[in-house]
Amino acid sequence: MLGSILVLFTIYGFILPTNCVMFHLLPNTQKCLKEDIQANQLVMGEYEVSDMPGQVIDYIARDTKGHILSQKEHITKGKFSFMSEVYDTYEICFISKVPPHQRGIAQEVSLITKKGVETKSYEGIGEASKLKPLEVDLKRLEDLSDSIVRDFALMRKREEEMRDTNEKTNSRVLFFSIFSMCCLLGLATWQVLYLRRYFKAKKLIE
Repeated sequence: MLGSILVLFTIYGFILPTNCVMFHLLPNTQKCLKEDIQANQLVMGEYEVSDMPGQVIDYIARDTKGHILSQKEHITKGKFSFMSEVYDTYEICFISKVPPHQRGIAQEVSLITKKGVETKSYEGIGEASKLKPLEVDLKRLEDLSDSIVRDFALMRKREEEMRDTNEKTNSRVLFFSIFSMCCLLGLATWQVLYLRRYFKAKKLIE
């Protein structure tokens, strides 16, 4: 039993990492990070930007329809959070702004994001419910398992939708091919009959 728990902890450590990125943002440019997120998931993040006199960076979080979920100007260091309403591709953009008279320098931006199960504070849950550390870890693993099951269910649903779309496309292509062949056969028959009448009218054939 203990061996199985240790294996689960090891799997948990590999499956649930914290997403952390660091990049350099060139002057007067923007960089966007995108990710597919399920519906009704809490997304939390922390950002930090290197300070450059006269240069500012704004950030904005939005979905594919352009709805702004979180936004702040002249950022240096802070946190943000938003809730995904539907399954969609969400993006977080960092925008550099440098005055025209100033020569800009690339700024370093670091971003740490968490979503779903990662955003829960299990230490607080354990203290409130008076759970032992092992029980807290098991609770974390249970939530992780539920999250993985939901991910697989969503993947299966999307695979079924793609298969249905593929089958419908194949059926339409088949019908279009049959219709095209019928049109070609009809056109060829009409040409033969027309030429036969034409040659008869010219008395080239009997």
